[in-house]
Amino acid sequence: MTIRTALLQGTQLLADAGILEPRLNAEVLLAHATQHDRVWLFAHAGDELIELWWIHYGRYLHQRLQGKPTQHITGRQEFYGREFRVTPDVLIPRPETEHLIEAALAVGAGRILDIGTGSGCIATTLALETKARVTATDLSPAALRIAQDNARRLDAPVEFVECDLAASLPGQTFDLVVSNPPYIATTDKPTLQREVRDYEPELALYGGEDGLEIYRRLIPEASRVLKSGGWLMLEIGATQADALSAMLDSWTEVRIQKDLAGLPRVVIARKL
Repeated sequence: MTIRTALLQGTQLLADAGILEPRLNAEVLLAHATQHDRVWLFAHAGDELIELWWIHYGRYLHQRLQGKPTQHITGRQEFYGREFRVTPDVLIPRPETEHLIEAALAVGAGRILDIGTGSGCIATTLALETKARVTATDLSPAALRIAQDNARRLDAPVEFVECDLAASLPGQTFDLVVSNPPYIATTDKPTLQREVRDYEPELALYGGEDGLEIYRRLIPEASRVLKSGGWLMLEIGATQADALSAMLDSWTEVRIQKDLAGLPRVVIARKL
């Protein structure tokens, strides 16, 4: 069994099971099994697959066929050019969230607060891409452990606080508040891909029956900790732009930023 043949067989198995991007998944899983990167696989496509690699690859394919996300199998996900550790305790970082990073980088901020940090990908990235002082909060102790590990491994100076939204930050003020809060409606749970529904933490996914429950609490909380003229930037669901704009009617410079697919992705507002 060569590496090339293993990739072809793995790709076919995943494709037959309806797994999206079966070739990419097969490459990532085989690279993880061999402890090499995907470039190495291409350069050694004719090499024989040693027994240990085959055992690991077979197990990873089986897990993926059962619905387990590739990122949970490998334990990592790239975000904004950096590798982050992920577990079932945190939301897997998505490319769409990089739009939130770009929006944040477009404004100058001396102090930044990331509410609901999860894996810490937003807070860590902003700490490394700017010279701002970054604080990050999360309600989940398990998520905070992952976020702290990611920040430490990437040498990002982030302060982490365990609390609901910004409840444990009395008297502190910020120039920018960012968040990718839970915004999926609980009524939409049956329609989600099983990789999301069965494996990612519900605390990071669902925002009540209409998906807006966390925003209703987060926006007043952000107003409380923001300086006058400070910015609020929130990732949103594709159908939530109008509802979020209405919630921000007392703010100024409210606008919606779309993602590469042309869907509303980030709402931006400034505190009066």
